[in-house]
Amino acid sequence: MEIILCVTGSVAAIEAVKLARELGRQGAEVKCFMSEDACRIIHPYAMEFATGSKPVLELTGEIEHVKYAGADLILVAPATANIIGKLAYRLADNPISSLLLTASGMGTPIVMVPSMHEAMYAAAAENIMRLKEEGVIFIEPRMDEGKAKFPDIDTIVLEAMRQTSSQRLQGKRVLVSLGGTYEPIDPVRGITNRSSGKMGLAIARRAYIEGADVTVVAGTVSVEIPPQLRSFRAETAEEMAERVRELVADHDVFISAAAVADFKPVYTERKISSSEEFSVELRPNPKVIGIAREINPEAFIVGFKAEYDVDNEALVESARKQIRESGVDMVVANDVSVEGFGSDRNRAIIVSDMVTELPLMEKEELASIIIDEVIRKVGDSLDQLL
Repeated sequence: MEIILCVTGSVAAIEAVKLARELGRQGAEVKCFMSEDACRIIHPYAMEFATGSKPVLELTGEIEHVKYAGADLILVAPATANIIGKLAYRLADNPISSLLLTASGMGTPIVMVPSMHEAMYAAAAENIMRLKEEGVIFIEPRMDEGKAKFPDIDTIVLEAMRQTSSQRLQGKRVLVSLGGTYEPIDPVRGITNRSSGKMGLAIARRAYIEGADVTVVAGTVSVEIPPQLRSFRAETAEEMAERVRELVADHDVFISAAAVADFKPVYTERKISSSEEFSVELRPNPKVIGIAREINPEAFIVGFKAEYDVDNEALVESARKQIRESGVDMVVANDVSVEGFGSDRNRAIIVSDMVTELPLMEKEELASIIIDEVIRKVGDSLDQLL
């Protein structure tokens, strides 16, 4: 994929080098355009280092604004009020504004990342709204210290990947549960697990990249949820079940990646003294997947099954049992003794109408395989209906 990164004269231009490098790591071929003001903040050599090619600083006989206007994506990061206004009013008086006007006429996707003082951002609201109505994508800035600041680079890269993907899930609504749950024993103690939410978030991100409208129900997690994903919090298993109950009817796919506690302790209103012996009575929690299937019989549902120190045959049988008992369409089974909760890697077996054993891999790679399988299965279901 070819991405044209336009760097304008905001102090946030200092982040452009890291942004270009991360886009390159994701497989993008990045070409940079820089405004005169941007060159006063960072040297063009820095962007040449980050992209591997000299940035465009002026238009020449190569008519760069036409040559690069048909790229897969035009990314303006940072975007000043000045450049936003120029595109809104169809002005072309420098290489970047000329590129944007040409790209707009060609239908090339444009993503802008505003970065400026809060008062300027408020004043630019009318121009931003106008461009949004024309199809320009805006990534919301972080509002802090009276400034509209550059968002996390991961947030920008996520949007760039979505806009340059084939968007095979466009028009689909995907609900993902992730993280662990916390079941209180008394006001200060509780039972939980070590789930970080990394696997579920990787799946949610991949579904978003593929064009889906993604909603996340997050339990206890150690990850940041990107602002592009609509998110809800759920601390206990009952809260997670209630959130899924409220949301699942409006979704085409539900991926239950959360490590939901099977049992909850009987709650004690007073703090249990540490100097006395006590026992904990456990009671079963609601089955989130069962609730989802009951409410939305038509949804494609993916379950996760975690076991500890078992062989592949036992993992597959455990997954098939979940399919029989819960009516899910696909189960991702894994042995957490291989790579425990919180790891960046996973080894899984995908069980549906067939069994796919996968090697140990990064969770992002596994998420891509899972979403590819979901896309294939959902596509097969549509073909059968037709």
